[in-house]
Amino acid sequence: MSFPKYEVSTAREMGWEALKNGELMERAQANGFEVLITVDQNIRYQQNLSGRSIAVCVLITQGITVEDLRPLIPDLEETLRIVQPGRLYEITP
Repeated sequence: MSFPKYEVSTAREMGWEALKNGELMERAQANGFEVLITVDQNIRYQQNLSGRSIAVCVLITQGITVEDLRPLIPDLEETLRIVQPGRLYEITP
């Protein structure tokens, strides 16, 4: 999937694939990322976003294949235009 209007990096590309949510969020925030996009639906219960300079978008889906995620892309792109730091957004089909 491609987001031509945004600079996108995966956790794997950054060498962060082994980091847990809190560490991943800290590292992303420290490196200037504005949004963390995840399929981890538990992150809303595990992380406090208050005071953070990063937002989280949770993709609500049954699977993680491109075919599973593709229907969520239009709503994700719309959300990315209005995203605010320290907020969690759920993207549902």
